[in-house]
Amino acid sequence: MIKIPKKVSDRWPASLKALTAVAISHKTRDVSEADTVTLVKDMLSEIFGFDKYNELTSEQQIRGTFCDLAIRIDGKIRVLIEVKAAALALNDNHLRQAINYGAHEGIEWIVLTNSLEWRLYRIKFGQPVDFDQVSSVCIPDVNLKSEEDRRRLFLLCREGITSDAMGVYHQHISLLNKFTVAQVVMSEPVVSCIRREMRRFFPELKIDPENISDLLANEILKREVIDGEKVKDAQQRIKKAANKIARSNSKATKTTEPSDGTSSHE
Repeated sequence: MIKIPKKVSDRWPASLKALTAVAISHKTRDVSEADTVTLVKDMLSEIFGFDKYNELTSEQQIRGTFCDLAIRIDGKIRVLIEVKAAALALNDNHLRQAINYGAHEGIEWIVLTNSLEWRLYRIKFGQPVDFDQVSSVCIPDVNLKSEEDRRRLFLLCREGITSDAMGVYHQHISLLNKFTVAQVVMSEPVVSCIRREMRRFFPELKIDPENISDLLANEILKREVIDGEKVKDAQQRIKKAANKIARSNSKATKTTEPSDGTSSHE
């Protein structure tokens, strides 16, 4: 899904080991938020590959207040970063503060970190403003032999941002999740397939598609994948994909029909 360049993989072992030790020390000593910001800048440079002097902007002003850091590439702010002290557990108040910064500035990518934990969010601009958590990585727990850990690190790298790895990964998790899969399972083609297989195994069984749908909704699938906003979002994605397929098929049919209206096989 995401190809990680060798130069990125090569810089991780040494930089992660050294800066993780510093981050743990900062947490133990309960250093100030300002000191954590300094450490985060070092991590963004050495682990994630940003130019500390030209691509990291401190205290980006937003409507009379300041976000701790901003990543600016080719003159454009791509990510806002809200930093909390290393000993402080990230919470919903910190998240709301970071999301508000991004919403006011029209910047969709937000990072919330205390140097040990790094959370990546994507803002969904609308009424009201919403957001998705795209990934979360705890630096001391990273296993560089784990492909998923490597992906999560790469999302925050300069090379990941410029190759839109964040967008690709977000689309992937938006589609491949329990809500979308549940809607596919409950769709008419899948229900028909289940009915067909049941009758193949048990020819004497009298079963309607509605019986299977009821079982799926009421006894097999969890309620959380049947109702709620995320379910509606999955339904909309599937509907949009189905409409796209229908338009494509309709266009293909029209292009194969002879202009004089005669059948293509005559």
